[in-house]
Amino acid sequence: MKSGNVLVVGSLNMDLVVWVERHPKPGETVSGSDIRRFPGGKGANQAVAAARLGAQVRMVGRVGLDENGAELLRRLENEDIDVVGVQRVGTPTGVALISVDAQGQNAIIVSPGANARLLPEDLTPELFEGAGVVVLQLETPLETVQRAAELGRAAGARVLLNAAPAQALPPELLRLLDVLVVNEFEAAQVAASTEPKTSEEALALARALSRLVPLVVVTLGEHGLVWAGASSEGAMPAFAVDPVDTTAAGDAFVGGLAAALAAGEPLEQALRFGSAAGALATTKPGAQPSLPYVKDLYKFTISQ
Repeated sequence: MKSGNVLVVGSLNMDLVVWVERHPKPGETVSGSDIRRFPGGKGANQAVAAARLGAQVRMVGRVGLDENGAELLRRLENEDIDVVGVQRVGTPTGVALISVDAQGQNAIIVSPGANARLLPEDLTPELFEGAGVVVLQLETPLETVQRAAELGRAAGARVLLNAAPAQALPPELLRLLDVLVVNEFEAAQVAASTEPKTSEEALALARALSRLVPLVVVTLGEHGLVWAGASSEGAMPAFAVDPVDTTAAGDAFVGGLAAALAAGEPLEQALRFGSAAGALATTKPGAQPSLPYVKDLYKFTISQ
């Protein structure tokens, strides 16, 4: 797969992770493992995923003047990601508090910190020059996401939004998108509908959302994904793996999909590429440490 240019506008967090036998109920205390620190944030995770899977990546975001911010920048630079658009501000770097249970399922609380200081006026047309795909999420202010979509569209890029964390979205933002990626819960939030219980219901929801966005992808975890667009629709099964930690699996999917689309791959091949990346990410602990490299991805898909 040839290299394409991906611009990611989004969040950078330091993840503090504890493994537990099960997640606590309200008011309950449970014992866990020693705490571990991993670089994360949906934006940074998706940038690293795309870079490891062959894309040329630029990251735009905000970190603090603290050690967490310095470490997150070092990590991105070590992945050959262009960080000219990542500025340091006098607010603590974002932090995510994550617990992972014995089945690999996670529960996450995010303190956005510097991510909330990424403002529309911080984005310039020059940052978007040459981008083939612009990748957005919802861990930065919504007005900033809107401005990034406008600049991405003006630059001639394909605009992809991973609508996470889930929230309702204004029609004027949806009209700027080329690709919307959501899980079942997020799809329901965007469509102001009930959460789909089957892949058939998820596909029906994707069809409804495709009236607003040219391509809608609904990820279904171990049940794969469905997509709907103007020229095609369908379902794709998940790759079979034994999950260890599902943190960043969705980010791996988005990064893989963006890298493949930026390289000009056909849609179904790009979806399979992203799906394989998401599956592999669940087999290792942590967010960015779990994100696969392209050589590992090809070996994995050949073995399936």
